[in-house]
Amino acid sequence: MNDISIDIETYSDVNLAKCGVYKYAESPNFEILLFGYAVDGGKVSVIDLAQGEKIPPEIFDALTDDSVIKWAFNANFERICLSSYLADLGVSLDPFHDNHLLSTEMAQFLNPESWRCSMIWSATMGLPLSLEGVGSVLGLEKQKLTEGKELIKYFCQPCTPTKANGGRTRNLPSDAPDKWTLFKKYNRRDVETEMGIKARLAKFPVSGSVWDEYHIDQEINDRGVRLDINLVEKAIKMDARSRGELTATIKKITSLDNPNSVQQMKQWL
Repeated sequence: MNDISIDIETYSDVNLAKCGVYKYAESPNFEILLFGYAVDGGKVSVIDLAQGEKIPPEIFDALTDDSVIKWAFNANFERICLSSYLADLGVSLDPFHDNHLLSTEMAQFLNPESWRCSMIWSATMGLPLSLEGVGSVLGLEKQKLTEGKELIKYFCQPCTPTKANGGRTRNLPSDAPDKWTLFKKYNRRDVETEMGIKARLAKFPVSGSVWDEYHIDQEINDRGVRLDINLVEKAIKMDARSRGELTATIKKITSLDNPNSVQQMKQWL
C-alpha cells in the first residue's frame, strides 16, 4: 500500500463555516458518518460508520502510518476530523513514534507529513478551490454530484424540530433511507473525482518545496498561537470602556440617537 485517497462525511452541531474545522471536530457531538477510500488508485469503498460498519484494520493502521501517503481534497478537513475520531478511540497520535512525553501528551493531530492535498495541487495550476469547480474545468468523466449540498444540510447539520419530524434535532439514516443511499453514492463519487484530478494533473507534479510549505502551514495551525489571555481580556474591557465614552461624547455633541448610523450622521453634517 503506497497511498490512500480519502473523503469523509461528518456531523457536528458546530457551524463549520463560522468556527473552522478544529472547533468543529472538538464538539462532543462530532461524528464521522461515512468513510470513502481507495487504495493505490483502485476501487472505491464506502464504510458506513453511522450504521455500525468498521474501517478495515489495514486501512485503520495506515492512517497513522507515515509511510502511507493520504490524499484528500482540502486534506486539512479529513486529517483533523480523523485525528478526533482516532483520539476518541484511544489511538495514540504520537507523530514520531518515540513515546516521548512531548509527543504523547502534546500531539493532538495526525502528522501532516504523510498527507497530500489535491486542492493545493489544483491551486498551483490556477484551478478553482472547490472539488466541483476543478472537476468541471478539467472536464472529468466523473463529476461531483450536485445533490451533495442538500444531503449535507440534511444529514450533517442539526435540523429544526417540527411537528412533521417528530421534534427531532438531527436527521439519521433511518429517517430517510433513500437519501442515505444517495449520500453514500455522493461520498463514493467525491473519492472518484479526487482521483480523477490526480490522474489529470499527474504530468504537472507539485514541487517538494511547496509540500514542505504546506506541511509547515499545517503544523502551525495544529500548534496554534500562544496568547496572553489576561492581556486579551483587559484589551476587550478597555475597548468597551473607550467605545462607551466616545459614543457618549458624540451623542452629546450631535444629539443623535445613533451616531453609528451613516444616514443620521450625514443629516447632521
